[in-house]
Amino acid sequence: MCGIVGIFDIKGETEFSCDLISRMNETQHHRGPDEGGIHLEAGIGLGHRRLSIIDLSSGQQPLFNEDSSVVVTYNGEIYNFQELSVELKACGHIFKTHSDTEVIVHAWEEWGEACVERFRGMFAFGLWDRNKKVLFLARDRLGIKPLFYALLPNNTVAFSSELKALKTLENLPREIEPKSIEDYFTFGYVPEPRTIYKQVYKLRPGHTLSIKKGGDFPEQIEYWDIPFVPLISSTEESLCKELVERMREAVDIRMVAEVPLGAFLSGGVDSSAIVAMMAGLQDKPVHTCSIGFKEKLFNETAYAKQVSAQYKTDHFEGVVDSDDFNLLNQLVDLYDEPYADSSAIPTYRVCELAKKQVTVALSGDGGDENFGGYRRYRWHMNEEKVRSLMPLTIRKPLFTALGKWYPKADWAPKIFRAKTTFQSLARSSVEGYLHTVSLLTEEQRELLFSDKLKGMLEGYSSMEVFKYHAEKCPSKDPLSLIQYLDMKTYLVGDILTKVDRASMAHSLEVRVPLLDHKFIEWTSRLPATLKLKGQEGKYILKKSLESYMTNDVLYRDKMGFAVPLAKWFRGPLKEKVTESLLNGHIKESGLFNLDFIKNVIEQHQSGKRDYSVIIWTLLMFDTFLEREIDAAV
Repeated sequence: MCGIVGIFDIKGETEFSCDLISRMNETQHHRGPDEGGIHLEAGIGLGHRRLSIIDLSSGQQPLFNEDSSVVVTYNGEIYNFQELSVELKACGHIFKTHSDTEVIVHAWEEWGEACVERFRGMFAFGLWDRNKKVLFLARDRLGIKPLFYALLPNNTVAFSSELKALKTLENLPREIEPKSIEDYFTFGYVPEPRTIYKQVYKLRPGHTLSIKKGGDFPEQIEYWDIPFVPLISSTEESLCKELVERMREAVDIRMVAEVPLGAFLSGGVDSSAIVAMMAGLQDKPVHTCSIGFKEKLFNETAYAKQVSAQYKTDHFEGVVDSDDFNLLNQLVDLYDEPYADSSAIPTYRVCELAKKQVTVALSGDGGDENFGGYRRYRWHMNEEKVRSLMPLTIRKPLFTALGKWYPKADWAPKIFRAKTTFQSLARSSVEGYLHTVSLLTEEQRELLFSDKLKGMLEGYSSMEVFKYHAEKCPSKDPLSLIQYLDMKTYLVGDILTKVDRASMAHSLEVRVPLLDHKFIEWTSRLPATLKLKGQEGKYILKKSLESYMTNDVLYRDKMGFAVPLAKWFRGPLKEKVTESLLNGHIKESGLFNLDFIKNVIEQHQSGKRDYSVIIWTLLMFDTFLEREIDAAV
């Protein structure tokens, strides 16, 4: 895994300095501590930081074709590079290395922009073709690897793996995008293609950008999407068998490495499945690692130990203190823009633990999105039954009234927390799902935002993000629709972002077999009734794994990486919350309603309400603003 940077003069022949590219490159040293490289020529500069995984003795970047007319800086792994190299050699291309990187330059020569359709893996790269005078940027289909780019005032475009590299540019426009503030307080992250800045963007997953010298700046071009086309009917038994075969193959191609390799093992279904496949594919014990919590409520290590014992893995375990909140400031530095998933803390710790044993770790990420595993999928499908019985013209007034009348009962058992359900039922299917996943509801954002910010938004709502993707979804099945929405937003903007930054902070490569695009092309076509069967999420995955693990691992409730925020904000972080949110940069920005924030803090700290998510989201935004002001001084 690596870090990439580049800068390109679209209209001219600017000679970029080595110092400029080096400065950008070194901000990402953690992504590639083994080697660094720079290429400069008139109008373009490219930089690379390398974490050596394959072909350790060669494969240094930026890397060139035979006559040095094509050069690439690349982050990722292309798992089918060996078969592609055979095909390309047969076409007359000459290889100087045994690395997957070299496949990219020759594939570009042979197939042009369509080369990305041949690659199987995770990748983000910038490629310069001197003869065609084209800078070609590409990102893998699911967005496992990040790619940022910025439009600079002097007809140049800069790109990088992390936003921090672009922040080194003195002429980078850093005006905050109001729409991104609305999106952040809705989702907890800024979804693609926006960033927190107006003139800085993320390349969408499964998209490319081809920028020609002397031309206008182009639109992103999509080269792949999740099909969700139903399979020809087959028996449940045969589908279970095929699922395991396809998953094993996706794991197998990700076990090629010339450095120590292992796996994360939480004790959940997805990570346990990956470990089971790995154990069957190698003779030596699999290196596994897990993070435990001192609170039994959050601790899954007993299940991880059970799977480890079953497959005789070489298991390492760490324990996170429940008051591990000292990473708060560091998280903002890692993510470069507001990011509110508090599970970034234990994710950072498990990557820290894994790096002590391995350089590459396989992960179970993607299982919930693939197979309908989130609890909110069950809630949504139950709501869909009500929606199918009642038109919106009846539902909207009825459930709007019930939503207003019914008290917010954070303290009550979940069965009695009907307020959110009523509010969701008063909306359409897509609007209801957005209400379910929002960190702050539409009503709460209306109370939080100042008149100044509302004016800057000019009527914009985060609903536009979901509407964009809903219109593109190839399936009308209600479960497939929300899976598609999550894969386009939550998976890439939250889960994959979290894992990329946390792993790269420790120079650890994480591979995700369940997000293999060929595997997803197949799983997306499975009947929705085999993913969520009754109230059982991930039904077909669990059914296919019954001979691989015990039922108490397969059919227990999902736990996840929970963090005790509510306790922190009533205890050790109580004073910090009050000082930061009422007297800090949040106040100075003029973007927020301080009366609402004050009420949120008082209600939470008194124990009347659990507003920990709102407080954390505000706290991370305040810390981001502090970094912005410090950078401007």
